[in-house]
Amino acid sequence: MHTLATVKIALIGGGNMGRGLIGGLLAQGMPAQQITVADPDSAGLEVLRQQYGVVTSSDNVAAVRGAQIVVLAVKPQQLATVVAALHRVIDATRPLLLSVAAGIRAADIARWAGAGIAVVRAMPNRPALVGAGATGLFASSAVSAAQRDLAQRVMSATGLTVWVDDESQLDIVTALSGSGPAYFFLLAELMARAATARGLPAATAQQLAAQTLAGAGLLVAAEKQPDLAAMRAAVTSKGGTTEAALGIFASQGLAAVVAAAQDAAAARSRDLADQFGQP
Repeated sequence: MHTLATVKIALIGGGNMGRGLIGGLLAQGMPAQQITVADPDSAGLEVLRQQYGVVTSSDNVAAVRGAQIVVLAVKPQQLATVVAALHRVIDATRPLLLSVAAGIRAADIARWAGAGIAVVRAMPNRPALVGAGATGLFASSAVSAAQRDLAQRVMSATGLTVWVDDESQLDIVTALSGSGPAYFFLLAELMARAATARGLPAATAQQLAAQTLAGAGLLVAAEKQPDLAAMRAAVTSKGGTTEAALGIFASQGLAAVVAAAQDAAAARSRDLADQFGQP
């Protein structure tokens, strides 16, 4: 079984998610020289080389040679072209493919890569950049127990990981945790805007809303098994200000709005698979 100290990882795509993975893996003790990052942006690669000491390449094929795991960190609309161009080297070396591209199904990735190639799909979120991510994982039938363990250890470098048995559940994960940080940012933004409209200085409102968001997250993180309903109840005194505010959320149909928003996000994830998962 490979360990992170000995495994070689090829990271195709050096953007934000790639950067988050690199930082997390290095923090777990993985040697920088075991990580090769390929990207067409030469300036971006130089920044990664200088900052992290990883190996960099503008050639995807060269980066993949010798790697036990290939992380596909490119946009969904680019994935077919990228994987098809790697078909020969993947077929020859048989690495585990770990895709963080939203929506694109494991069967399509395997079809582009070659018969019997092991594919794990991961749906991380933006807090992975600071080691506080939440990632849903799905393994195709070709993935061995050792490869499954390896994929989990790689993604655990960015935070929490959970496995789903049904690939379609990744669309729900996308709608929940993948897109979820934006929902909380929006709520905090709207809270600050409302406070500003009622006379609080804008800078003060922004600062208080941001810290409230951060503090609430830390409270949840401090719980081993957080009960969100119980935590909400703990700050909702009967007849108090919080109860008054939550009553407005309920009467204005916030629950239905949230459900509709998640439905839209999950539907868009399925749309991406249909649109960019074709031969």
